[in-house]
Amino acid sequence: MQLNFIANQSVASPSGRTLPVLDPSDGQPFDEIQRSDARDIDAAAQAARACFDGPWSALSAAERGRLLMKLSNAVAAHAGELALLEQRDCGKPTRQAAADAAALARYFEFYAGACDKLHGETLPYQSGYSVLTWREPHGVTGHIIPWNYPMQIFGRSVGGALAAGNVCVVKPAEDACLSLIRVAQLAAEVGFPPGAINIVTGYGHEVGDALARHPGIDHISFTGSPSVGTLIQQVAAERHCPVTLELGGKSPQIVFADADLDAAIPVVINAIVQNAGQTCSAGSRVLIEQAIYEPLMARLGQAFKALRVGPAALDLDVGPLIRASQQQRVQDFLSSARADGIATVAQGRVVDEAPAAGFYQAPVLLADVPVAHRVAQEEVFGPVLSAMPFRDEDHAVELANATHFGLVAGIWTRDGGRQFRMARRVKSGQVFINNYGAGGGVELPFGGYKSSGYGREKGFEALYGFTVLKTVAVRHG
Repeated sequence: MQLNFIANQSVASPSGRTLPVLDPSDGQPFDEIQRSDARDIDAAAQAARACFDGPWSALSAAERGRLLMKLSNAVAAHAGELALLEQRDCGKPTRQAAADAAALARYFEFYAGACDKLHGETLPYQSGYSVLTWREPHGVTGHIIPWNYPMQIFGRSVGGALAAGNVCVVKPAEDACLSLIRVAQLAAEVGFPPGAINIVTGYGHEVGDALARHPGIDHISFTGSPSVGTLIQQVAAERHCPVTLELGGKSPQIVFADADLDAAIPVVINAIVQNAGQTCSAGSRVLIEQAIYEPLMARLGQAFKALRVGPAALDLDVGPLIRASQQQRVQDFLSSARADGIATVAQGRVVDEAPAAGFYQAPVLLADVPVAHRVAQEEVFGPVLSAMPFRDEDHAVELANATHFGLVAGIWTRDGGRQFRMARRVKSGQVFINNYGAGGGVELPFGGYKSSGYGREKGFEALYGFTVLKTVAVRHG
């Protein structure tokens, strides 16, 4: 049984309740976590406040950086253990789980180096004054982490908060907690003071709500659905608590006739099947110039037919979805598409070795998807790629911007002028030209336009959101 981790101690919830941990590969329970409540959040917030007011604020920025570097090294040393936890907890194929552990180590490494480089400024002002700015931490930051990339999102969110001088209370998704509990234990082992990192597990409507409402939480970072993000904002607004929101996407890959198709095709496919499509930045729409629509669809169809889906340990192209309800959600989207006459060009195959009780979904390629259809507008969060043709640049921009999301876009063209024209016109927080995702890009600021949220995570830019800017004006005559 897994316990909460508060003030460097494993602690059972006073609720006395637990939740089962299911393996998505076979649908069977293999562990339990605490079903915590507001009392656990209060204990964690108090521990965090004591740490912030005491040993944490006494550390210099350089000392914080050394602790984060120690944690990075510890994560790297335990990468195999963490990857196995993530694999079984989330259903990730071995390669993906290992990549997530490596990314977590890299986040802590990056933010370790950033701690003593978060500078203020001196400002020119009237004669007789010296004016400067300081960046100060909020204090205790709350982090609500989703189930699709627990380690990576923990790294970019908690890593940035700690680097800026905050301490953290973390509520992981009830579907995926195990790796984060272990990382918090590693942090204690390398010397983080009690209360710097606290983990409280349970349901969102119980623990997440309590975290958002707690008066001792000074900033909230949330990654998840737009509907829950709205609730977080509303609750936080009641006490004027700032928030950073990453709320998903419906990201387009825009392929022009002059693109290098041999380079584009594997990237377009990986962008929708990675993590079984359960990725906020998944390239879930492919917009194809009419001149190459049919031949490119034929090539994509052949590639989709070759995709294999199975248990995480088999390390195939695609693993299971996280839970039965997510599997049903994807199937409901596909049923809606079929009912409305949208053609399935091709789909992958669930291997015979896959347990019947696992949460599997073969990747599906849909053709000529109407721009207003829900499968082209809503986040499916599964391996479903919607294809649609476009006439010219203007039409491509119209289609690309025709959703209420704006997280990521890919542009495939050899025309240098078009690359920058499109990059400027597409409403998206990240734009990748002749690539997609840039290998994860720990250094690259990440966040969205419109319903994809606001604020930025990743890179140095994230540190600004985890600080408060103070202006100091000295009159000296």
